[in-house]
Amino acid sequence: MRLTKRMYDAACLSEPAALQRAVGELLVSFRCRDGATVLDELRQVGCLKARFPRSGAPGWAEVVTLNSSGGIAGGDRLGSRFRVQPGARAVIAAQAAERFYRALPGSQPALVRTTIEVANSAAAEWLPQETILFDRCALDRCLDIELADDARFIGVEMLVFGRTAMGETVIRGSIRDRIRIRRSGRLVLQDTTRLHGEVAARLQRPAIAGRARALALLMHAAPDAETRLDAVRTALAGAEAGVSAWNGLLLARILAPDSAELRPAVVSALAALRGARTLPRVWTI
Repeated sequence: MRLTKRMYDAACLSEPAALQRAVGELLVSFRCRDGATVLDELRQVGCLKARFPRSGAPGWAEVVTLNSSGGIAGGDRLGSRFRVQPGARAVIAAQAAERFYRALPGSQPALVRTTIEVANSAAAEWLPQETILFDRCALDRCLDIELADDARFIGVEMLVFGRTAMGETVIRGSIRDRIRIRRSGRLVLQDTTRLHGEVAARLQRPAIAGRARALALLMHAAPDAETRLDAVRTALAGAEAGVSAWNGLLLARILAPDSAELRPAVVSALAALRGARTLPRVWTI
């Protein structure tokens, strides 16, 4: 019995198991060379990767991000930074929809930080695909856009609370999602989505989502952003949406019962802002 007890103690069964967590870092920088946008710097660590398909639009470069961990769970740490230098133009897309899975009770939320820096005479587009939230997920995410005086930016964020085709419902969760846009260091937009506890019940409220389970925020920051107001409103005429523009900033909020109805509305609004340029191929695969 004495020997058995020593073997049991040596196993340290009283210590909690250390769970594996995903960590990723990504730095991508573009510069302008002879009228073309080219890669200037690339650093990728852990589960975050970048790929550079050929862009179909002259003067534009495209980067597609990948998360090789297969999804995001509580305790994961992901950080990305994109720099678009003077005169460069870049589209940032994601290979697939990002999934935030159920977090274990008491675990830390997943931390996701993304910064996009756009210099003078440069343009950037932030076009990830849907963020799919699972029941009891826990996330703390922040997107920071730093714009120079005449920089241009188009971006979209889509939140999907469970896949209706799979019978999924986000009943409970902890969600903090922040978007900040600064122009020459001055804060021009801070938008925060914060849902904690009974998520499904809160989404039923008219002042929050009005029973919608898929939400999108479309952003356009440019010196002439107000001139696109009518075009975006026309593109969203058949959707449950609202569009406003002021002081070089245009915002559109879109609600839908699921991602199947949300995506076409987002695509129509993006077409009104992007003109004849096609969306990244990952959006159509």
